[in-house]
Amino acid sequence: MNVLVINCGSSSLKYQLINSDSEEVLAKGLCERIGIDGRLVYQKEGLDKEITEAPMPTHKEAIQMVLDALVNPKTGAVKSLAEIDAVGHRVVHGGEKFSDSVVITEEVIAQVEECNDLAPLHNPANIIGIRACQALMPNVPMVGVFDTAFHQTMPEKARRYGFHGTSHSFVSKEAASYLGMDLNNSKIIVAHLGNGASVSAVLNGKCVDTSMGLTPLEGLVMGTRSGDIDPSIMEFIAKKENLDIDGVMNVLNKKSGVAGMSGVSSDFRDLEAAYNEGNERAIAAVEVFSYRVAKYIGAYAAAMNGVDAIAFTAGIGENTSFVREKIMAYLGYLGIKIDRVTNDKTRGVEALISTA
Repeated sequence: MNVLVINCGSSSLKYQLINSDSEEVLAKGLCERIGIDGRLVYQKEGLDKEITEAPMPTHKEAIQMVLDALVNPKTGAVKSLAEIDAVGHRVVHGGEKFSDSVVITEEVIAQVEECNDLAPLHNPANIIGIRACQALMPNVPMVGVFDTAFHQTMPEKARRYGFHGTSHSFVSKEAASYLGMDLNNSKIIVAHLGNGASVSAVLNGKCVDTSMGLTPLEGLVMGTRSGDIDPSIMEFIAKKENLDIDGVMNVLNKKSGVAGMSGVSSDFRDLEAAYNEGNERAIAAVEVFSYRVAKYIGAYAAAMNGVDAIAFTAGIGENTSFVREKIMAYLGYLGIKIDRVTNDKTRGVEALISTA
């Protein structure tokens, strides 16, 4: 089977076309800066990356561009969409209804829509991706894989929904494998740092705590989300800005985080450029982001009574070396020392970035 995997994030869309028998990745790439200016990256196995700059007001246009690239007569991975046998969709919030992957039906979509208010930046985008694929490939089965599933193992004292579960599950296992550790006797902290960001504590292969909560708004400072705040701030903003609850939530979800703090952007490439230019608000936003991540890592070292490995993943975690360095500067008490040369050159690949 050829399986198209779609991951619609709040401002990005990642995709891979995978042969499920050989596990060969036939094509992969991403759409980024959705809602800003739009950029498609497409790479077919054996060919150089193709980059297309084009407007992507919503995820619908992004999906269309991905499908067009996959069937491009010159560089496409397949001759037609008929060669795609199934589509796997990452769905952020399954509430308490889904603890496993499911074939997507109208009933499933309705249940996902019921969780929209719990993940307002993601579930609607996930559904757009599903609907777009259904319209273009009406006879192809669609499967939903839920971000909340991995966190079902949290003990009662730490219980919340949590998100980025597919990432935390895979990365914790991959980190253990890369380091030659026994996953069933390990303490791993995963820092998934992207436009949406979360940290998880994985004890013996099972999640025991994570930073996002009922919704993806809790936890770290993120691209446009506030992360942890004093609950009374909501009343303060409502009165100060004359906003109803929907208006306040819009501020906290879409106008806060590093974008709101910096006044520059939610994209760390833009923030890094502004940081290097000496922009004081951008510097403050980066410092706050790094500090909050370090605090959560410290908390989860306490939750597991130790930590064997810390893994960084997602757009910032994989590519923004100076942020990784800032975070690890707080963790010397754990015996961590950064290898600056390796850290500086590590982008999107597995590498040990601490010293021996």
